[in-house]
Amino acid sequence: MATKRKMLICGATGFIGRNLTEWFSRRRDLDVIAVRHLRPGYDCPNVTWVDADLTERQDAEAVVKGVDIIVQAAATTSGSKDIITRPHIHIADNAVMNSLLFRAAYDHRVGHVVFFSCAVMLPSSEEALAETDFDANREIHPSYFGIGWTKLYIEKMCEFYSRLGVTRYTAIRHSNIYGPYDKFDLERSHVFGATVSKTMTARDGRIIVWGSGEEARDLLYIDDLMEFVEAAIDRQATPYGLYHCGYGEAIRVRDLVRKIVAASGRDLEIEHDLTKPTIKTSLFLDCGKAERELGWRRKTSLDEGVRRTLAWWRDNMAHKFAAPAE
Repeated sequence: MATKRKMLICGATGFIGRNLTEWFSRRRDLDVIAVRHLRPGYDCPNVTWVDADLTERQDAEAVVKGVDIIVQAAATTSGSKDIITRPHIHIADNAVMNSLLFRAAYDHRVGHVVFFSCAVMLPSSEEALAETDFDANREIHPSYFGIGWTKLYIEKMCEFYSRLGVTRYTAIRHSNIYGPYDKFDLERSHVFGATVSKTMTARDGRIIVWGSGEEARDLLYIDDLMEFVEAAIDRQATPYGLYHCGYGEAIRVRDLVRKIVAASGRDLEIEHDLTKPTIKTSLFLDCGKAERELGWRRKTSLDEGVRRTLAWWRDNMAHKFAAPAE
């Protein structure tokens, strides 16, 4: 019987991390070790929990020792309000924890590290953007300056360590992810989660959308991201891979809100509050490289993803928000 590989999932109590933990716990060829910090774990078969503060060197060293694969989903993340009013919270901890994890991965000869970057550094565009479309001489949007350069720095750190010949690295520059276990928080979530919660909890026949809704987003359902990670682990042949991972199309926020409201079956009026913070960029990703090298393509349509997310919200979140009876 072949020896199982050990997979360490960092940030296992977060949105992406919880989906990763549940997804990979079903693979019989892996032993999954899930890292938690500040938040409690949850019941998930075939998972071993460890407590660690990944901004502390001794903790990073301890959890990395003896593992074969690291999936690094631990990060300080939030929505547009924090990005505009408290941008510094996304910088220091993210840079520190990845520096410590990557060093530990090298020292302990880990086989593969998967890092979740994102598309915040890319310019607003009406055309699909490929991995080569970031120009280092081009200004990053002011609201994304800090986190954009931090993500680029960590991508380059992945490339640096991959050149040392010990560990293979995958940097996933993903678009906006949505689905089960999203924050669904009116203050801290991204547009999709916030809109779902606003729609499902509206009590006066209306919902308020921040801004005009002219900006467009590339929205990818969480299961498609899980399949991407699986494809990278199983099929990436190069020491370093930087890949775009998205839906490949953009939808205007105003149209997304209409779609979610319609799918909910609720009769709601949509109003726009132009005084609220928004980030007026629009983009979508060219994912051709991932298809060519990894055989990955997104499968879930936006309509299907909306339907699945609303169904999950009804089953798991309605009691927390005390949604009104229909």
